[in-house]
Amino acid sequence: MSLAPQRRQLLQMTLGLLAGLSGLTPALAEAAVTAAQLQRAERHARLTLDLSAAATWRLTAQTRPARLVLHLPGTAWRGPLRLAGAGPVRQARWDAPNRRLLLDLSGPVSVPRATAQGDGLLIEIAPGTAAGFARLARGTIAQGRAGGSATASRTLPLVVIDPGHGGKDPGTIGASGTYEKRITLPAALELKRQLEAGGRCRVALTRSRDIFIPLDGRVEFARKRQATLFISLHADSAPGARGASVYTLSDRASDALSARLAQTQNRADAAGGLHLPEVSPEVERILYSLVRQETKVGSARLAQFVVDELGESVPLLPNTHRQAAFAVLKAPDVPSVLVEMGFLSDRRDEAALKRPAHRAQVAKALALAVNGWLARHQAGLVSTG
Repeated sequence: MSLAPQRRQLLQMTLGLLAGLSGLTPALAEAAVTAAQLQRAERHARLTLDLSAAATWRLTAQTRPARLVLHLPGTAWRGPLRLAGAGPVRQARWDAPNRRLLLDLSGPVSVPRATAQGDGLLIEIAPGTAAGFARLARGTIAQGRAGGSATASRTLPLVVIDPGHGGKDPGTIGASGTYEKRITLPAALELKRQLEAGGRCRVALTRSRDIFIPLDGRVEFARKRQATLFISLHADSAPGARGASVYTLSDRASDALSARLAQTQNRADAAGGLHLPEVSPEVERILYSLVRQETKVGSARLAQFVVDELGESVPLLPNTHRQAAFAVLKAPDVPSVLVEMGFLSDRRDEAALKRPAHRAQVAKALALAVNGWLARHQAGLVSTG
Protein backbone atom coordinates (compact mmCIF):
# COMPACT_ATOMS: atom_id res chain seq x y z
CA MET A 1 0.00 0.00 0.00
CA SER A 2 1.32 3.45 -0.86
CA LEU A 3 2.12 5.92 1.92
CA ALA A 4 1.23 8.88 -0.29
CA PRO A 5 -2.35 9.33 1.10
CA GLN A 6 -1.00 9.45 4.67
CA ARG A 7 1.63 12.01 3.66
CA ARG A 8 -1.01 14.07 1.90
CA GLN A 9 -3.30 13.94 4.95
CA LEU A 10 -0.45 15.11 7.20
CA LEU A 11 0.32 17.95 4.80
CA GLN A 12 -3.33 19.03 4.78
CA MET A 13 -3.43 19.01 8.60
CA THR A 14 -0.27 21.10 8.73
CA LEU A 15 -1.64 23.64 6.24
CA GLY A 16 -4.88 23.82 8.21
CA LEU A 17 -2.97 24.51 11.41
CA LEU A 18 -0.94 27.23 9.72
CA ALA A 19 -4.13 28.77 8.36
CA GLY A 20 -5.61 28.81 11.85
CA LEU A 21 -2.57 30.58 13.21
CA SER A 22 -2.40 33.14 10.40
CA GLY A 23 -4.28 35.73 12.41
CA LEU A 24 -1.62 35.61 15.13
CA THR A 25 1.34 36.38 12.87
CA PRO A 26 2.29 39.53 10.95
CA ALA A 27 1.24 39.62 7.30
CA LEU A 28 3.94 38.61 4.84
CA ALA A 29 4.99 40.89 2.02
CA GLU A 30 3.07 40.27 -1.20
CA ALA A 31 5.00 38.24 -3.74
CA ALA A 32 5.56 39.83 -7.14
CA VAL A 33 6.80 38.74 -10.54
CA THR A 34 9.79 41.02 -11.10
CA ALA A 35 10.87 39.70 -14.52
CA ALA A 36 9.40 37.44 -17.20
CA GLN A 37 10.91 35.95 -20.35
CA LEU A 38 9.47 33.77 -23.10
CA GLN A 39 12.22 32.33 -25.29
CA ARG A 40 12.49 29.76 -28.07
CA ALA A 41 14.60 26.63 -27.42
CA GLU A 42 14.64 24.49 -30.58
CA ARG A 43 10.93 23.70 -31.15
CA HIS A 44 10.08 24.39 -27.50
CA ALA A 45 9.19 27.58 -25.69
CA ARG A 46 10.71 28.31 -22.29
CA LEU A 47 8.90 30.63 -19.87
CA THR A 48 10.89 31.89 -16.88
CA LEU A 49 9.59 34.10 -14.09
CA ASP A 50 11.57 35.77 -11.30
CA LEU A 51 9.70 36.18 -8.00
CA SER A 52 10.41 38.57 -5.15
CA ALA A 53 9.07 36.11 -2.54
CA ALA A 54 7.47 32.69 -2.30
CA ALA A 55 4.26 32.43 -4.30
CA THR A 56 1.66 29.77 -5.03
CA TRP A 57 1.16 28.84 -8.69
CA ARG A 58 -1.00 26.50 -10.73
CA LEU A 59 -0.89 25.66 -14.46
CA THR A 60 -4.00 24.62 -16.42
CA ALA A 61 -5.03 24.38 -20.08
CA GLN A 62 -8.01 25.43 -22.19
CA THR A 63 -8.90 23.98 -25.58
CA ARG A 64 -11.16 26.72 -26.99
CA PRO A 65 -9.12 28.71 -27.70
CA ALA A 66 -5.93 26.68 -27.20
CA ARG A 67 -4.32 28.29 -24.21
CA LEU A 68 -2.23 27.62 -21.12
CA VAL A 69 -3.18 29.55 -18.00
CA LEU A 70 -0.67 30.20 -15.22
CA HIS A 71 -2.60 31.12 -12.07
CA LEU A 72 -0.68 33.27 -9.57
CA PRO A 73 -3.17 34.07 -6.78
CA GLY A 74 -2.07 36.85 -4.46
CA THR A 75 0.89 37.75 -6.66
CA ALA A 76 1.57 41.18 -8.17
CA TRP A 77 2.99 41.57 -11.68
CA ARG A 78 5.87 43.97 -12.27
CA GLY A 79 7.09 42.41 -15.49
CA PRO A 80 6.06 43.29 -19.06
CA LEU A 81 2.31 43.01 -19.58
CA ARG A 82 2.81 41.23 -22.92
CA LEU A 83 5.48 38.79 -24.05
CA ALA A 84 6.27 38.12 -27.70
CA GLY A 85 5.60 34.60 -28.95
CA ALA A 86 8.13 31.78 -29.07
CA GLY A 87 7.83 28.23 -30.42
CA PRO A 88 4.23 27.01 -30.07
CA VAL A 89 3.24 30.05 -27.96
CA ARG A 90 1.82 32.95 -30.03
CA GLN A 91 1.96 35.44 -27.17
CA ALA A 92 1.61 35.74 -23.40
CA ARG A 93 -0.32 38.48 -21.59
CA TRP A 94 -1.03 39.31 -17.98
CA ASP A 95 -4.69 39.21 -16.89
CA ALA A 96 -4.44 41.60 -13.94
CA PRO A 97 -8.02 41.31 -12.51
CA ASN A 98 -7.68 37.52 -12.23
CA ARG A 99 -3.96 37.46 -11.46
CA ARG A 100 -3.07 34.99 -14.16
CA LEU A 101 -0.79 34.81 -17.20
CA LEU A 102 -2.54 33.73 -20.42
CA LEU A 103 -0.36 31.91 -22.97
CA ASP A 104 -2.13 31.84 -26.34
CA LEU A 105 -1.06 28.83 -28.41
CA SER A 106 -0.73 28.16 -32.11
CA GLY A 107 -1.92 24.58 -31.57
CA PRO A 108 -1.92 21.70 -29.08
CA VAL A 109 1.12 21.43 -26.82
CA SER A 110 2.71 19.25 -24.18
CA VAL A 111 4.41 20.51 -21.01
CA PRO A 112 7.60 18.48 -20.45
CA ARG A 113 8.59 20.58 -17.44
CA ALA A 114 6.93 22.94 -14.97
CA THR A 115 8.85 23.49 -11.77
CA ALA A 116 10.26 25.95 -9.27
CA GLN A 117 13.83 26.95 -10.10
CA GLY A 118 15.99 29.14 -7.89
CA ASP A 119 14.00 32.26 -7.05
CA GLY A 120 11.45 31.73 -9.76
CA LEU A 121 9.51 29.39 -11.99
CA LEU A 122 10.42 27.52 -15.19
CA ILE A 123 7.88 26.13 -17.67
CA GLU A 124 8.83 24.36 -20.91
CA ILE A 125 6.19 24.08 -23.65
CA ALA A 126 6.55 21.77 -26.65
CA PRO A 127 4.35 20.91 -29.65
CA GLY A 128 1.86 18.15 -28.79
CA THR A 129 -1.08 16.19 -30.08
CA ALA A 130 -4.75 17.14 -29.90
CA ALA A 131 -5.52 14.08 -27.78
CA GLY A 132 -2.66 14.80 -25.38
CA PHE A 133 -3.63 18.46 -25.03
CA ALA A 134 -7.24 17.49 -24.37
CA ARG A 135 -6.02 15.34 -21.47
CA LEU A 136 -4.06 18.30 -20.08
CA ALA A 137 -7.20 20.42 -20.19
CA ARG A 138 -9.09 17.99 -17.93
CA GLY A 139 -7.30 19.07 -14.76
CA THR A 140 -4.30 20.78 -13.21
CA ILE A 141 -1.08 20.19 -15.15
CA ALA A 142 1.26 21.19 -12.31
CA GLN A 143 1.17 23.29 -9.17
CA GLY A 144 3.26 24.27 -6.16
CA ARG A 145 5.17 27.14 -4.61
CA ALA A 146 8.09 29.01 -6.18
CA GLY A 147 10.39 31.88 -5.28
CA GLY A 148 12.32 32.55 -2.10
CA SER A 149 13.07 29.28 -0.33
CA ALA A 150 9.97 27.54 -1.71
CA THR A 151 11.05 24.85 -4.13
CA ALA A 152 8.31 22.26 -3.72
CA SER A 153 6.12 21.61 -6.73
CA ARG A 154 4.14 18.83 -8.33
CA THR A 155 5.54 18.22 -11.78
CA LEU A 156 4.62 15.68 -14.38
CA PRO A 157 5.91 12.17 -13.65
CA LEU A 158 9.23 11.17 -15.21
CA VAL A 159 9.53 8.12 -17.46
CA VAL A 160 13.07 6.91 -18.13
CA ILE A 161 13.62 5.01 -21.38
CA ASP A 162 16.73 2.86 -21.62
CA PRO A 163 17.92 2.02 -25.17
CA GLY A 164 19.74 -1.28 -24.64
CA HIS A 165 23.47 -1.70 -25.35
CA GLY A 166 25.54 0.97 -27.14
CA GLY A 167 29.15 1.91 -27.79
CA LYS A 168 31.53 -1.03 -27.45
CA ASP A 169 28.55 -3.30 -26.70
CA PRO A 170 26.59 -3.83 -29.95
CA GLY A 171 24.11 -6.25 -28.40
CA THR A 172 22.72 -9.00 -30.59
CA ILE A 173 23.82 -9.12 -34.22
CA GLY A 174 20.82 -10.07 -36.36
CA ALA A 175 20.37 -12.70 -39.02
CA SER A 176 21.43 -10.25 -41.74
CA GLY A 177 23.95 -8.33 -39.64
CA THR A 178 21.77 -5.72 -37.89
CA TYR A 179 23.24 -4.44 -34.60
CA GLU A 180 20.75 -4.39 -31.73
CA LYS A 181 22.10 -1.04 -30.49
CA ARG A 182 21.10 0.50 -33.85
CA ILE A 183 17.50 -0.61 -33.32
CA THR A 184 17.03 0.29 -29.67
CA LEU A 185 18.15 3.94 -29.87
CA PRO A 186 15.85 5.09 -32.72
CA ALA A 187 13.00 3.15 -31.11
CA ALA A 188 13.65 4.94 -27.80
CA LEU A 189 13.78 8.34 -29.49
CA GLU A 190 10.45 7.65 -31.20
CA LEU A 191 8.87 6.51 -27.93
CA LYS A 192 10.18 9.68 -26.24
CA ARG A 193 8.64 11.81 -28.99
CA GLN A 194 5.25 10.12 -28.68
CA LEU A 195 5.17 10.26 -24.89
CA GLU A 196 6.07 13.95 -24.79
CA ALA A 197 3.44 14.70 -27.42
CA GLY A 198 0.88 13.02 -25.17
CA GLY A 199 1.52 15.59 -22.45
CA ARG A 200 1.10 13.22 -19.48
CA CYS A 201 4.75 12.79 -18.50
CA ARG A 202 8.33 13.98 -18.84
CA VAL A 203 10.83 11.68 -20.53
CA ALA A 204 14.58 11.10 -20.16
CA LEU A 205 16.85 8.67 -22.01
CA THR A 206 19.72 6.83 -20.34
CA ARG A 207 21.64 7.42 -23.57
CA SER A 208 20.84 9.58 -26.59
CA ARG A 209 23.85 8.55 -28.68
CA ASP A 210 26.01 5.50 -29.36
CA ILE A 211 27.88 5.19 -26.05
CA PHE A 212 28.38 2.38 -23.56
CA ILE A 213 26.66 2.69 -20.17
CA PRO A 214 27.03 -0.07 -17.54
CA LEU A 215 23.85 -1.69 -16.29
CA ASP A 216 24.11 -0.25 -12.78
CA GLY A 217 24.60 3.20 -14.34
CA ARG A 218 21.29 2.84 -16.17
CA VAL A 219 19.52 1.88 -12.95
CA GLU A 220 21.10 4.73 -10.99
CA PHE A 221 20.19 7.19 -13.75
CA ALA A 222 16.51 6.45 -13.07
CA ARG A 223 16.81 6.37 -9.28
CA LYS A 224 18.72 9.66 -8.98
CA ARG A 225 16.04 11.40 -11.00
CA GLN A 226 13.23 9.83 -8.93
CA ALA A 227 11.72 8.29 -12.02
CA THR A 228 8.14 7.07 -11.93
CA LEU A 229 8.75 4.33 -14.52
CA PHE A 230 11.75 2.68 -16.20
CA ILE A 231 11.49 0.95 -19.59
CA SER A 232 14.46 -0.85 -21.14
CA LEU A 233 14.21 -1.58 -24.88
CA HIS A 234 15.88 -4.58 -26.54
CA ALA A 235 15.72 -6.80 -29.62
CA ASP A 236 17.55 -9.96 -28.69
CA SER A 237 18.41 -13.31 -30.22
CA ALA A 238 16.93 -16.74 -29.48
CA PRO A 239 16.64 -19.74 -31.82
CA GLY A 240 13.08 -20.15 -33.08
CA ALA A 241 11.69 -17.18 -31.12
CA ARG A 242 9.62 -14.49 -32.80
CA GLY A 243 7.46 -11.63 -31.54
CA ALA A 244 7.45 -8.96 -28.86
CA SER A 245 7.55 -9.79 -25.14
CA VAL A 246 7.92 -8.02 -21.80
CA TYR A 247 9.91 -9.00 -18.72
CA THR A 248 9.75 -8.05 -15.05
CA LEU A 249 12.21 -8.81 -12.27
CA SER A 250 12.35 -12.14 -10.46
CA ASP A 251 15.24 -14.01 -8.86
CA ARG A 252 13.91 -17.14 -10.55
CA ALA A 253 13.26 -17.11 -14.27
CA SER A 254 9.77 -18.08 -15.40
CA ASP A 255 11.21 -20.24 -18.20
CA ALA A 256 14.46 -21.29 -19.85
CA LEU A 257 14.29 -18.63 -22.57
CA SER A 258 13.92 -15.84 -19.98
CA ALA A 259 16.86 -17.19 -17.98
CA ARG A 260 19.02 -17.31 -21.11
CA LEU A 261 18.07 -13.76 -22.14
CA ALA A 262 18.83 -12.41 -18.65
CA GLN A 263 22.25 -14.09 -18.70
CA THR A 264 22.99 -12.57 -22.11
CA GLN A 265 21.92 -9.06 -21.09
CA ASN A 266 23.72 -9.17 -17.75
CA ARG A 267 26.96 -10.24 -19.46
CA ALA A 268 26.92 -6.90 -21.32
CA ASP A 269 28.65 -5.35 -18.30
CA ALA A 270 31.51 -7.84 -18.49
CA ALA A 271 31.93 -7.03 -22.17
CA GLY A 272 32.07 -3.33 -21.31
CA GLY A 273 34.65 -3.74 -18.55
CA LEU A 274 32.43 -3.52 -15.45
CA HIS A 275 33.41 -5.95 -12.65
CA LEU A 276 30.62 -6.60 -10.20
CA PRO A 277 31.35 -8.35 -6.88
CA GLU A 278 30.16 -11.94 -6.80
CA VAL A 279 27.68 -12.94 -4.12
CA SER A 280 26.27 -16.27 -3.15
CA PRO A 281 22.83 -17.34 -4.43
CA GLU A 282 21.54 -17.04 -0.86
CA VAL A 283 22.65 -13.41 -0.57
CA GLU A 284 21.30 -12.67 -4.02
CA ARG A 285 17.89 -14.02 -3.02
CA ILE A 286 17.92 -11.86 0.09
CA LEU A 287 18.77 -8.78 -1.96
CA TYR A 288 15.94 -9.51 -4.38
CA SER A 289 13.54 -10.01 -1.49
CA LEU A 290 14.19 -6.40 -0.43
CA VAL A 291 12.57 -5.12 -3.60
CA ARG A 292 9.47 -3.39 -2.38
CA GLN A 293 6.18 -5.14 -2.98
CA GLU A 294 4.68 -1.92 -4.29
CA THR A 295 7.36 -1.72 -6.97
CA LYS A 296 6.77 -5.33 -7.99
CA VAL A 297 3.05 -4.76 -8.30
CA GLY A 298 3.62 -1.58 -10.29
CA SER A 299 6.00 -3.39 -12.64
CA ALA A 300 3.56 -6.25 -13.18
CA ARG A 301 0.74 -3.83 -13.90
CA LEU A 302 2.84 -1.93 -16.43
CA ALA A 303 3.79 -5.26 -18.07
CA GLN A 304 0.10 -6.11 -18.47
CA PHE A 305 -0.61 -2.74 -20.08
CA VAL A 306 2.30 -3.34 -22.46
CA VAL A 307 1.09 -6.83 -23.40
CA ASP A 308 -2.44 -5.58 -24.03
CA GLU A 309 -1.33 -2.70 -26.25
CA LEU A 310 1.37 -4.59 -28.16
CA GLY A 311 -1.12 -7.37 -28.86
CA GLU A 312 -3.19 -4.90 -30.87
CA SER A 313 -0.24 -3.90 -33.06
CA VAL A 314 2.53 -6.49 -33.50
CA PRO A 315 3.10 -10.26 -33.28
CA LEU A 316 3.72 -11.49 -29.73
CA LEU A 317 5.90 -14.21 -28.26
CA PRO A 318 3.71 -16.87 -26.54
CA ASN A 319 3.39 -16.35 -22.77
CA THR A 320 4.23 -12.73 -23.48
CA HIS A 321 4.82 -11.54 -19.88
CA ARG A 322 7.81 -13.37 -18.47
CA GLN A 323 10.15 -12.98 -15.50
CA ALA A 324 13.90 -13.21 -15.01
CA ALA A 325 16.79 -11.70 -13.05
CA PHE A 326 17.65 -8.84 -15.41
CA ALA A 327 20.20 -6.59 -13.68
CA VAL A 328 18.77 -3.52 -15.39
CA LEU A 329 15.41 -4.06 -13.64
CA LYS A 330 16.77 -4.15 -10.09
CA ALA A 331 15.86 -0.62 -8.93
CA PRO A 332 14.01 -1.29 -5.66
CA ASP A 333 11.85 1.82 -5.89
CA VAL A 334 11.09 2.29 -9.62
CA PRO A 335 8.56 0.05 -11.41
CA SER A 336 10.54 -1.36 -14.34
CA VAL A 337 10.04 -3.53 -17.40
CA LEU A 338 12.29 -4.80 -20.16
CA VAL A 339 10.61 -4.91 -23.57
CA GLU A 340 11.92 -7.25 -26.26
CA MET A 341 10.51 -5.57 -29.35
CA GLY A 342 11.25 -8.70 -31.36
CA PHE A 343 14.12 -11.09 -32.05
CA LEU A 344 16.82 -10.08 -34.52
CA SER A 345 17.64 -13.77 -34.95
CA ASP A 346 14.30 -14.06 -36.79
CA ARG A 347 14.54 -12.54 -40.27
CA ARG A 348 10.90 -11.38 -40.18
CA ASP A 349 11.35 -9.55 -36.87
CA GLU A 350 14.68 -8.14 -38.03
CA ALA A 351 13.21 -6.79 -41.26
CA ALA A 352 10.27 -5.24 -39.38
CA LEU A 353 12.42 -3.59 -36.70
CA LYS A 354 14.62 -1.99 -39.35
CA ARG A 355 11.58 -0.10 -40.68
CA PRO A 356 10.85 3.26 -38.99
CA ALA A 357 7.11 2.74 -39.53
CA HIS A 358 7.15 -0.51 -37.57
CA ARG A 359 9.21 1.02 -34.75
CA ALA A 360 6.70 3.89 -34.62
CA GLN A 361 3.90 1.31 -34.29
CA VAL A 362 5.71 -0.38 -31.40
CA ALA A 363 6.35 3.03 -29.81
CA LYS A 364 2.67 3.93 -30.14
CA ALA A 365 1.65 0.76 -28.32
CA LEU A 366 4.20 1.39 -25.56
CA ALA A 367 3.11 5.03 -25.22
CA LEU A 368 -0.51 3.93 -24.83
CA ALA A 369 0.58 1.42 -22.18
CA VAL A 370 2.55 4.04 -20.24
CA ASN A 371 -0.29 6.57 -20.40
CA GLY A 372 -2.74 3.91 -19.27
CA TRP A 373 -0.52 3.03 -16.32
CA LEU A 374 -0.06 6.69 -15.39
CA ALA A 375 -3.81 7.34 -15.55
CA ARG A 376 -4.52 4.45 -13.19
CA HIS A 377 -1.57 5.42 -10.99
CA GLN A 378 -2.90 8.96 -10.61
CA ALA A 379 -6.53 7.91 -10.21
CA GLY A 380 -5.47 5.56 -7.41
CA LEU A 381 -3.95 8.41 -5.39
CA VAL A 382 -0.48 7.45 -6.59
CA SER A 383 -0.81 3.91 -5.28
CA THR A 384 0.52 1.16 -7.52
CA GLY A 385 -1.12 -1.53 -5.42
